[in-house]
Amino acid sequence: MSWRQESSSRSLPEVHGSVPVPTGSFWRKLFAFAGPGYLVAVGYMDPGNWATDLAGGAKFGYTLLSVIMLSNLMAILLQALSLRLGIASGRDLAQACRDHYSPGATFVLWILCEVAIAACDLAEVIGAAIALNLLFGLPMMWGVCLTSLDVLLVLWLQHRQFRYVELLVVLLIVGIAGSFAVELVLAKPALTAVLGGLIPNPEIVRNPEMLYIAVGILGATVMPHNLYLHSSIVQTRKYLDDVPSRREAIRFATIDSTFALMTALFLNGAILVMAAAAFHGTPHESVADIGDAYVLLTPLLGTSLASTLFAVALLFSGQNATLTGTLAGQIVMEGFLNIRLRPWLRRLVTRLIAIIPALITVALYGEKGTGQLLILSQVILSLQLPFAVFPLVLFTGDRRKMGDLVAPVWMRALAWPVAVIIAALNVWLLWQTFFG
Repeated sequence: MSWRQESSSRSLPEVHGSVPVPTGSFWRKLFAFAGPGYLVAVGYMDPGNWATDLAGGAKFGYTLLSVIMLSNLMAILLQALSLRLGIASGRDLAQACRDHYSPGATFVLWILCEVAIAACDLAEVIGAAIALNLLFGLPMMWGVCLTSLDVLLVLWLQHRQFRYVELLVVLLIVGIAGSFAVELVLAKPALTAVLGGLIPNPEIVRNPEMLYIAVGILGATVMPHNLYLHSSIVQTRKYLDDVPSRREAIRFATIDSTFALMTALFLNGAILVMAAAAFHGTPHESVADIGDAYVLLTPLLGTSLASTLFAVALLFSGQNATLTGTLAGQIVMEGFLNIRLRPWLRRLVTRLIAIIPALITVALYGEKGTGQLLILSQVILSLQLPFAVFPLVLFTGDRRKMGDLVAPVWMRALAWPVAVIIAALNVWLLWQTFFG
């Protein structure tokens, strides 16, 4: 008997199976499954990633583009396993952990995940507040408070239809992509150098400083809450509850996820390429602060449009990631503890956990303190990652849990080394952060 036959509770019950899947052509079905991948992809282009991409491009040119590409390929594999778990077992990752582990272990995993979600939400709130400060001169304190209003927007959209949440996220991604497309035109990067940067360079391993930034890019790539989120929101599609239909659902959801994460690859790569073209080889190679990059882009690229678009992209990025962070918070609490709070209350709690430390930091240390808080949030995320990745790989490779939809041998053969590599790199990054 597979895990699915034992399942009694639904993930995100208010929107479970709410998006109809039509019969007929390949393209109509693909459109029906398009959306969850983009909600996941925003976690790979959040403000927490900007600092490493900016620092890598400014200091080392296009060399670390290969690291962004390899990180993205790892993310594609793990998100494919996440959606497979949701569709095959009828459980999200949090529910799967609750069913597999003891109550004590489950409670510890829940605490770790809540801390990670709060840390991630903190990065998004700060990123959006920095953008509002750069664009409109809004004090950081007010910016942090203003970003909390997205809770009301998510509730309103989800109450109408889950598709509206997905549409808003896609529109914000289009805004980010459009901003960086113009940035790249203004920066005029060398195409041959960009293509050369996609080829892994042995110098990355030999140069300790370059290796540190490379590990930072890798360590911030796979967001733990995205694995919980994806395993849940793929179940918003109304596919039939038989093996052929679920196998087809996995195929279409994987196409959606892969394409969306390739968009994230373009955007993260664009940040690094823009930094390389604008700052590398100039006196500003050490720039890594988002505010400094904003100020310097106008004189270096010759137009104020460059700085404005940079801040607009940052605002969209921060606001986009908070939308999905609030959803992940609901999934994790309901999945691990089987406690169902009203969505508005759950999201308000999630947002307060992020806003309070952000307000305290801004009040005590001003804008400079927010940069340190961004770095701390990424360190906390790194700590939690193995506790999400290893259960995911374990569950999806277990035929007793997955039935006929168990992950194929080739996926398992890739997933275990990827899990070990990501965990080892995060441990190394933490060691360097505190003792290096």
